[in-house]
Amino acid sequence: MKVGFIGCGNMGRAMLAGMLDAGVVSESNVFVSAKTQSTKEQIAKDYMVGIASNNTEVVKNADIIFLAVKPQFYEEVLREIRDAVTEQKILVSIAPGKTFAWLEEKIAKPCKFVRTMPNTPSLVKEGMMGICGNTRVTATELRSICELCNGFSKTEIVSENLMDVVTAVSGSSPAYVFMFIEAMADAAVEGGMPRQQAYTFAAQAVMGSAKMVLETGKHPGELKDMVCSPGGTTIQAVRVLEEQGMRAAVMDAMKVCIDKSRNM
Repeated sequence: MKVGFIGCGNMGRAMLAGMLDAGVVSESNVFVSAKTQSTKEQIAKDYMVGIASNNTEVVKNADIIFLAVKPQFYEEVLREIRDAVTEQKILVSIAPGKTFAWLEEKIAKPCKFVRTMPNTPSLVKEGMMGICGNTRVTATELRSICELCNGFSKTEIVSENLMDVVTAVSGSSPAYVFMFIEAMADAAVEGGMPRQQAYTFAAQAVMGSAKMVLETGKHPGELKDMVCSPGGTTIQAVRVLEEQGMRAAVMDAMKVCIDKSRNM
């Protein structure tokens, strides 16, 4: 299997590094194009992969091509590579809001497309990614994409109509979590804790809590109740969060995110 990357910014590098570290693809079977010569030279140095002179060359040399560019550049890139795309190639989008209908219209020829929505925790190999394929992509091919991506992210196959929800619940959600960590740290600093120590306490609490949800299989509400002793400190804090509308604020924020993704 030969893998290509058109574009290799932070997300592209995280994906590439994860695949190589996991051994699901070898350096000799990866081809990358980037906008600047300095970026190409750095990628060659860091990952020892093949560097293509242009995007079309990536398509010609790879079986699976990750379109790791910003959403606003997709139309230009698809127009550029159109003639090199064959019915056997698989193009993998990482852009929010770009539907199969839109992608197929822009490529203007029969094509296998896979949509994914990675997130920034992929940089530390703790990503979460939703994946779906158009009607030309087989179940075996979709599993192959999942196997490639499992080096840096957990993967779940979803239907296309849920991809905008994936954007809100995992693609964009690290920003909400970072804000929560920052707010907890600010309160700890107000209470007298040094700031760096406050970040460590807050971040580890979030990571440990998330791990409990994933590993115990218990409902988050049940886990919350386990922390809330009768008449204790935690239930007082929970009461304030409920009074301030924490749940409603999160749900409203995610709804706006979903709507924006659907209308991009």
